[in-house]
Amino acid sequence: MFFNEDFETLPREALRALQLKRLKAMVARVQESVPFYQEALKKAGVNADSINSLEDLARLPFTYKQDMRDSYPYRMFAVPMEEIVRIHASSGTTGKPTVVGYTKKDIENWSELMARSFVAAGVHRGDIIHNAYGYGLFTGGLGAHYGAERLGASVIPMSGGNTKKQIMIMQDFGSTVLTCTPSYSLFMAEAAKEEGIDFRELKLKVGIFGAEPWSEEMRADIEGKLNLSAVDIYGLSEIMGPGVAIECHQAKKGLHIWEDHFIPEIINPETGAVLGEGEEGELVITTITKEGIPLIRYRTRDITSLTYEPCVCGRTHARIARMSGRSDDMLIIRGVNVFPSQIESILMSVEGVEPHYLLIVDRKENLDTLEVQVEVGEHLFSDEIKHLQALSQRIEKQIKEMLGVTSRVRLVEPKSIARSEGKAKRVIDNRKKA
Repeated sequence: MFFNEDFETLPREALRALQLKRLKAMVARVQESVPFYQEALKKAGVNADSINSLEDLARLPFTYKQDMRDSYPYRMFAVPMEEIVRIHASSGTTGKPTVVGYTKKDIENWSELMARSFVAAGVHRGDIIHNAYGYGLFTGGLGAHYGAERLGASVIPMSGGNTKKQIMIMQDFGSTVLTCTPSYSLFMAEAAKEEGIDFRELKLKVGIFGAEPWSEEMRADIEGKLNLSAVDIYGLSEIMGPGVAIECHQAKKGLHIWEDHFIPEIINPETGAVLGEGEEGELVITTITKEGIPLIRYRTRDITSLTYEPCVCGRTHARIARMSGRSDDMLIIRGVNVFPSQIESILMSVEGVEPHYLLIVDRKENLDTLEVQVEVGEHLFSDEIKHLQALSQRIEKQIKEMLGVTSRVRLVEPKSIARSEGKAKRVIDNRKKA
């Protein structure tokens, strides 16, 4: 079953012709309306007229997250503000978010791609979708919401948190589809068990999980505990939001990326060279229909591979493998993007705290946890315990308010964190060892 069969099953030759047409039109737009791209394209010695094939994409310049931060808030927009109907944002290393603007047409396209994604995952018009992705500046909640409405399904806009109420609503409202982070789904299962509720008695049949890395082992755990088919979805605010790519429920072997709207490439993250089909490297995405903020060769920093092999579901769009890691130091904690440098900036603003810290990320009771160990000066460490506790709580509050992530701050004695003559080890991610 398809939402838009004509486009989802478009023959590869026709799909590539459409991509080229849309790529040339997009480059023509940004070279006229976005100062950043005017300069970048001129420096690269290319323009819309010099693009004659998709192979010419490799001649275009990369776009980095830092470019978007440097253009804060609206200087990357390709249309006047009166044409922007919605603004979303994601976190940034300096406390300034990367800002994304959407035109009416962008919202319509996003809604369609999310509707396609729901159908690919096995969702139908008559389903009741329990949407536990966060609403607000985060794209997850509204992205899934509009896609559900476009499909014609019923959507429950729960957002995150208040787990006991989430479970009650799923029971009472007869939810058949769950959308949230994979770790939160397992936390829900544990909470339900404590309340004496068996998820197998609920009507859930499909779970669409994303916004953080998860493994095949976690998929098996989720499917066993929640009694549903767990499907992986991929998206990022800079490109659109959720619905850039999704697994089909028939195969669950790679995520179909909607190539009539995005052109994916895999590159060597060190050299920038384009890699071949099946080779693992960094995913780069070019948007070819975005109006508000089109992006050329955006460096996602996600490590994966690409295949064009035919899929049993009948969709002709390429598939990306499950993300195996990142080419930068960004952490994803409960769906929130956190950079060590963000936490460092907060710590360094606190009087008496030393520039030596360690971030320990773990997964306890199926939820990500963040512990921040930071050294304090001799005079503070010998202070009364209540003063140290007050300082820890103050730092925890600052991290929560600025980054949107809960942490446990441990103040440790001077020189207790290991030193290095080379690059300091700032992060221990125990989730990778699990």
